[in-house]
Amino acid sequence: MTVTKFTYLTAALLTAFSLNSSAQKSLPIVVNADKVTAKVQPTMWGVFFEDINMGADGGIYAELVKNRSFEFYSPLMGWSVKGKKINEGDVLILNRQQNPITNPNPRFLRANVKNADKREDFSLTNEGFRGMGVKKGLNYNFSFMYRQEKPGVKLHLELQDEKGNVIGSTVLQPDQSGAEWHKQGVSFAANAMAPKGKFAIWMEGTGVIDLDMISLFPGDTWKQRPGGLRADMVQLLADMKPGFIRFPGGCIVEGRDLATRYPWKKTIGPVENRELNINRWNTEFKHRLTGDYFQTYGLGFFEYFQLAEDIGAQALPILNCGMACQFNTAELVPLDQLGPYVQDALDLVQFANGDVNTPWGKKRAEMGHPAPFNLKMMGVGNENWGPQYLERLKIFTDSLKAKYPEIKLVNSSGTDPNGARFDFLNSNLRKNKADIIDEHYYRSPEWFLSNATRYDNYDRNGSKVFAGEYAAQSDGIASAKNQNNWQCALAEAAFMTGLERNAQVVNMASYAPLFAHADAWQWTPDMIWVDNLNVYGTPNYYVQKLYSLYKGTEVVSISTGKKVVAGQDSLYASAVVDSKHNELIVKIVNASGKAQTRNIQVQSRKQMPATAILTSISTPNLKAINSFENAVNVSPKDERVTVKGKTLALAVKPYSFNVLRLPLSK
Repeated sequence: MTVTKFTYLTAALLTAFSLNSSAQKSLPIVVNADKVTAKVQPTMWGVFFEDINMGADGGIYAELVKNRSFEFYSPLMGWSVKGKKINEGDVLILNRQQNPITNPNPRFLRANVKNADKREDFSLTNEGFRGMGVKKGLNYNFSFMYRQEKPGVKLHLELQDEKGNVIGSTVLQPDQSGAEWHKQGVSFAANAMAPKGKFAIWMEGTGVIDLDMISLFPGDTWKQRPGGLRADMVQLLADMKPGFIRFPGGCIVEGRDLATRYPWKKTIGPVENRELNINRWNTEFKHRLTGDYFQTYGLGFFEYFQLAEDIGAQALPILNCGMACQFNTAELVPLDQLGPYVQDALDLVQFANGDVNTPWGKKRAEMGHPAPFNLKMMGVGNENWGPQYLERLKIFTDSLKAKYPEIKLVNSSGTDPNGARFDFLNSNLRKNKADIIDEHYYRSPEWFLSNATRYDNYDRNGSKVFAGEYAAQSDGIASAKNQNNWQCALAEAAFMTGLERNAQVVNMASYAPLFAHADAWQWTPDMIWVDNLNVYGTPNYYVQKLYSLYKGTEVVSISTGKKVVAGQDSLYASAVVDSKHNELIVKIVNASGKAQTRNIQVQSRKQMPATAILTSISTPNLKAINSFENAVNVSPKDERVTVKGKTLALAVKPYSFNVLRLPLSK
């Protein structure tokens, strides 16, 4: 027994010694802070907005009323009409003269009210987008357009909770009369909270009144702009300090067919003159049919440019190239009829950058922004492929470069990061000296880990890469079972070390999709989740945020055993210097389930600090997620670590993403 105990003890000690010796003998990670290998573009880390998962209407666009102008395919979708004094024909949906130029929103509601004096007599109720999030004590701004031959009807406005209890109300008397349309509004406060409330209008009096553009906005929009954006959603973007925002998509740029493509010119000007369009995600997935998903374009191109300016990001608009979604109809515009599409692109540059005396610059100024938006880049097509794309792209490129040679053009490399489609496009686009090539990859976490060296051998002086859409899929592409878990976010963090290390090739990158409504999503995973009152960032969000906040200005050399750190012992690493803040930033991912201690040796002419800041995200549970109940379950934590001379013994936790920041002497 004694021998056996001794044997076990000796074995345990030898194992501990062996592990300790192994850690001590592990090759150091060497960072040469003086050896710059590439410049980091200000656009390196950005965000990609697409109106999917009710990201715009029902999401970041703060309008609470669904189908406010009765233009949905079912004119009263979202509305219920009730009343003891409503007879057949007392509520009608009518049309103005249907001219898409003078009347882009032709429908309106006509109410014939007769001796109504209480709620039960004559009411219209709107359900909102999966309900309305109502906040106690907040003011709500109501507005509508109307016309009446003579005053006679009074409107009682009510916010109601899920059970129909009134939690805020006011009265409005339409006071104008005649054949013209008028706009009127009023503000009132909510006295209780409701996560899925509704909005009701009941009518008092006698008379005929026409109603249109019935609108209700919370008073706490971003920058308190009337008819603006949901502040908490914008704030999460602003907190990232993204270098760019790509908009408006995505597949909605293409449309299921060309008739439903994204028409940027119809999304500017007064909101009542913006023509409704069906959202292409309305019926795309049978398991998530969303028949009430339309685009009112209250969030249009002007608002996108304004949002980019607000959060300090460059705007990257994507335009249709004369091709509908190739997964759906694959409808094409004949080459000899492509002129209007090309003109849309030319006019967009003028809208963004033109002098106020130019036709489109004047339109921008009339919307309240006489200064140019300073557009620098534009995408032509989204996930398009084949020779037909190259034919159309050439026509766009020749016209845009002839008039605006300074505008960088983003070209599509198709839907996948490899295969015949990708190889065909990538080779031809590089041969044609494309400015920027947009690569997309929705793949497994394992793919992201194994592709951390993807760009190590790309041409340093050729076309630049935009990693335009990427997200690790926990279950499978477009699966409803995908989750934003830590395994996926960690794999993305590892892959991103390769993007950062190759910043001379990769100039831009963005996770996709950006937003998802918990009750109205079509696609998972997504970076930020919302309901009617709350918002939270996923583990993926925090990974993206750390890269964006600490992107630095120059890439510097980092290696172990004279090789890039890309999977050895499941470690991945990159390093940058931030010359603006005089700081060395090292990013290290441990994709394994074991803790590792590594010496970080810094080679630099500058002196090292006594301590450094280590920001880490880690959890032993690869399936861990964030939620509305625990929004920061997987999120960054800061600590101080000691630096001895120019060496730091860094204890790297299992399954962790670490950002080490070391101030450098001037």
